Amino acid sequence: MRVTLHKGKNPDYMPGLAKYHGEAEPAPQRAVGPAPFRPFYIIVVTAPGLGVAALMTLGLVTLRARTAGMSLRAAEFASLAIDSFTMPELLLTPIVFLVTAVLLVPLAQRLGLGSVLGYLIGGCIIGPWGLALIRELGLISHVADIGVVLMLFLIGLELQPQKLLAMRAMVLGGGSLQMAACGAALALAAYFIGLPWAAALIAGFTLALSSTAIALQNMQERHLDHTPAGKSGFAILLFQDMAAIPLLVAVPLLGSGANAASFDWPRAGAAVAAVVLIGRYAMRPALRLIARTGLREIFTAFALLLVLGIAQLMTLADLSMGLGAFLAGVLLASSEYRKALEADLEPFKGLLLGLFFTSVGMSMNLGLLLSAPLNIGALTIGYMLLKMSLLAMLARALPVPAVQRWPFAALLAQGSEFAFVVFAVAQQAQVLPAAFTEMLVLVVALSMALTPLALIAANWLSKTMHAPRPVPADTIEPEGARIIIAGFGRVGQIAGRLLNASGIDVTVLDNDPDLVETLRRFGFRVFYGDATRLDLLQAAEAGKARLLINAIDDMEASLKLTDLVRQHFPALTIIARARNVSHLFELRNRGVELIERETFEAALLIGEHALRQMGVNAHSAQRATAKFRKHNLHTLDAILPYYRDESKTISIDQAARDELARSFEQDRIGIRQEKAPP
Repeated sequence: MRVTLHKGKNPDYMPGLAKYHGEAEPAPQRAVGPAPFRPFYIIVVTAPGLGVAALMTLGLVTLRARTAGMSLRAAEFASLAIDSFTMPELLLTPIVFLVTAVLLVPLAQRLGLGSVLGYLIGGCIIGPWGLALIRELGLISHVADIGVVLMLFLIGLELQPQKLLAMRAMVLGGGSLQMAACGAALALAAYFIGLPWAAALIAGFTLALSSTAIALQNMQERHLDHTPAGKSGFAILLFQDMAAIPLLVAVPLLGSGANAASFDWPRAGAAVAAVVLIGRYAMRPALRLIARTGLREIFTAFALLLVLGIAQLMTLADLSMGLGAFLAGVLLASSEYRKALEADLEPFKGLLLGLFFTSVGMSMNLGLLLSAPLNIGALTIGYMLLKMSLLAMLARALPVPAVQRWPFAALLAQGSEFAFVVFAVAQQAQVLPAAFTEMLVLVVALSMALTPLALIAANWLSKTMHAPRPVPADTIEPEGARIIIAGFGRVGQIAGRLLNASGIDVTVLDNDPDLVETLRRFGFRVFYGDATRLDLLQAAEAGKARLLINAIDDMEASLKLTDLVRQHFPALTIIARARNVSHLFELRNRGVELIERETFEAALLIGEHALRQMGVNAHSAQRATAKFRKHNLHTLDAILPYYRDESKTISIDQAARDELARSFEQDRIGIRQEKAPP
């Protein structure tokens, strides 16, 4: 087994290179031995915990072996010790990818880092600079690009042409402003670090692009896609997808020699026209014909064929596959088959996007990072900070509220997957020096990996800068109100309005200053403050009141208020709102007898209406509802002493359900006897 270091460029490690149909300069391959670590997959599949430990241990051993040369024997021993088993290569790659995703992505989600970072870390571990479990990076990058294509097709399905036209001002205005500002600033920075002016222009405007896949995935995971920041970010991403084509065309024009070939504009125009014509006149009849077969798997196959065929057509014209897929999706947005297409393609999109993010992690040249960590780290952080600062300033000119400007900037702060393509083409056209190409590729990949962390930092910064100022509690003038209502939301308001209409004065406490201000304009006697504070209850004359309505929405705060009142105002009667049965039991254990579950009575009325709609007469429906109410309350009384004992609770509940079923069966027999002729 030989382990050698590769210090030169390696275009096979660049995801997205499949989009460029040129011959990449061959690069020396690192010999890693015949299919190393094969039985490791079996370990991971059969024992996930042991698999994680082994994965991290062997990863460190192998990484050290490839960067320092001091642990070659240890790495060789680990490889030879588990190389006695074999498995078809066709199965190894998907197994490694799936196991990595299953182990690392949920962990990243649980830590609040998002699924993207989990995929990226997994790619680093299984890639050529980690355990080298997957070596066919060229094939993987081809397949991974399909995930981005499917994502853009599905996004297009959500945008009807009318909506897209309505966004044209944001797309053209906001997108051009972002590209011009970020591109010029980054080009100037690239010129100052030593790049020639032509290379600096290409590098600057390429780095101004953002990753559509990573930005949209983070938008969806953090529910930002329907916010002003998400909508503005999507419009800018759409403009960037269109701007990437002229950028790629400009690269050979700035180069020298035979590579400075002109772009085939007629062929590109013909490809776009073909997509429009197919989408408008051919796709719906074809989908209708396939749908009539009634075979869902054929419909799914045709949906995949449709997207991949359009992507291939755009590739033949040297255009973006994603742009063509997006255009096809927009043309089908008003189709009756939109929902079916979404349902069939969504699972493929998720897995292939995960593969794309994993391939980005695999492309990271960790050897270069370890050889110059300070330089690479400074370049990456500086790049992201400069881009975020520019985006945050540009957000002032966009319909992005102040509290969302930094999250908006973090969403677009990373480099684009298209940068891998542009940098490879720029190197071949002799525009970009080879040393800078590998460094910029690593900076872009690291910026993608740091995006979830940048979003966390941006959210913290935004909350810190725009945190609401604390509002002091109101001073309550004694007025001798006999009822105090704690919490004036959807439950407290109805109770308060009923009492107010009946001529009974109430003192209302709520800790939402905006709600308090609004209700005061409507004439309610509402005071701002935290009802779980003893001094506020004393100011509200809880010692003189006859009744406290505990309508607080939060269960923990509701129980805290109950404990406080029981301790300091034991004579005060409490009527409490219960969110669910567990809340009801906790209140009952604190001695509260007047409790109403907020959804119970509404659910009973819905059931009664359903009985009447099914032909049951009004009297029988009301009797069934009353019987169920009585039975449910009786069952809760029986469960109360044992509600923390799960087995006892299940036993009591099952017996109660059987008893209720027998009771209703007797009612049905009685009704049939009443209807029988004499």
